[in-house]
Amino acid sequence: MSKSERLFELLTLLRSKRYAVTAKALAEELSVSERTIYRDIQSLQLSGVPIEGEAGIGYLLGKGSHLPPLMFTEEEMLALELGMQMVRAWSDKCLSAASESASRKIHSVLPDHLKAQLECFPLAVPPFFVESDTATCSELLREATSLKRKIEIEYETGEGVCTSRVIQPLGQVYWGKVWTLVAWCELREDYRSFRVDRIQRATMMENGFELTDAKNFQHYMSRCHEAENESKAKFGS
Repeated sequence: MSKSERLFELLTLLRSKRYAVTAKALAEELSVSERTIYRDIQSLQLSGVPIEGEAGIGYLLGKGSHLPPLMFTEEEMLALELGMQMVRAWSDKCLSAASESASRKIHSVLPDHLKAQLECFPLAVPPFFVESDTATCSELLREATSLKRKIEIEYETGEGVCTSRVIQPLGQVYWGKVWTLVAWCELREDYRSFRVDRIQRATMMENGFELTDAKNFQHYMSRCHEAENESKAKFGS
């Protein structure tokens, strides 16, 4: 990676952060030394980029900065287009429409050679799922998650047993053709995951809930990663 490319990547990283980022974290992201980050930060500051902060504390792009629009490589654009197709195919109608709108905005500012690439895009994701009842349920679950509202569900287990639960929806995970809802189950007083296609009925309740350090989507995912790492260490894989 040339210095100009590295400076652009560094700016992209800083633009994506809301809080100050340490030189160590930036160095790890860019696979360079901290000393290189310090030099690059200084180069950007000398060129007029309003980067605030200092060594040992972290760096943040200052307010009012006017940077050129992001540009994409050919592979980055193809990856974005494939991702947009996946959202349109395997999410709910609301996210599908948002993906279509975002895709149009991105395409409108692309250079002609990338537009030509997308016109004959060689990958396709048929949008079968987005019109399904499961997708409709997923949209309701996503809304309840955003509003932090409890949900009452009727759920059919893999063994065909039907059960009713009051849950606190925290997030959804896509496993390839199957979405699962991560929730706090009030019956079990612990995390539980539910296949969205097995939810027979879902009703958003008026009752709300609060997130805590030990009850949120990120905490659940970190526990899953820890369990996976422990399993790999135990079995040597």
